[in-house]
Amino acid sequence: MLAHPTLDQLHGLGLQGMAKAFADLSHNDEAAGLGHADWLALLLDRETVWRQDRRLGARLRHARLRHNAVPEDIDYRAGRGMDRALLKRLIEGDWIEARDNLVITGPTGVGKSWLACALGHKACRDNRSVLYVRVTKLFDELALAHGDGSFGRRLKSLAAADLLILDDWGLEPLNPQARHDLLEILEDRYARKSTLVTSQVPVADWHTLIGHATYADAILDRLVHNAHRLELAGESMRRAKSAKEA
Repeated sequence: MLAHPTLDQLHGLGLQGMAKAFADLSHNDEAAGLGHADWLALLLDRETVWRQDRRLGARLRHARLRHNAVPEDIDYRAGRGMDRALLKRLIEGDWIEARDNLVITGPTGVGKSWLACALGHKACRDNRSVLYVRVTKLFDELALAHGDGSFGRRLKSLAAADLLILDDWGLEPLNPQARHDLLEILEDRYARKSTLVTSQVPVADWHTLIGHATYADAILDRLVHNAHRLELAGESMRRAKSAKEA
């Protein structure tokens, strides 16, 4: 079998994983003893892995996660009051399949955003689309979108993600436009997709934070009533790390 024509054909067919595997096996003396079925199985396996890695890379680029976090790196010993059983279920991802929401609350620095990104990374690995946004930046972008006519397109992209991560909710009160935009986002996603919210503000204070009783009722009804809640506690991990390094 001629190596170069075969490689050219594999590349031409877009079978990049198989092409790489073929080149590796061609220079592996141990591969000479493999039967045709074993060769084919190895080529197909490498192609499958290559395509999975490529799709995962694309999903992660689209997600734009703030932290390079994965569930395997979660530190359960950090004394954050973490419900390990609940977190295990969240990592499995059934709540996303059920189109439930998730609220992660706790003081600054306890790892809310990092944990949200770890769950987002796992969702990407599970072949789900994810989009991460910081709430204050999102509302600024939406305000501009209203002016340039791209609001509908932006709203559609927010509605499409299997998991939308709204990070740092509640840093400042919502103005009337932000209230309306948030309700539009949640209305499009309610019972269709999952939304994950992180906040320093306890859920009990969100009604006041929204600042308008009717909007608050509507927003919380679509966000909180079907939401799992993970409440973190403890000192800032950033401060603890700085003190340890000092």
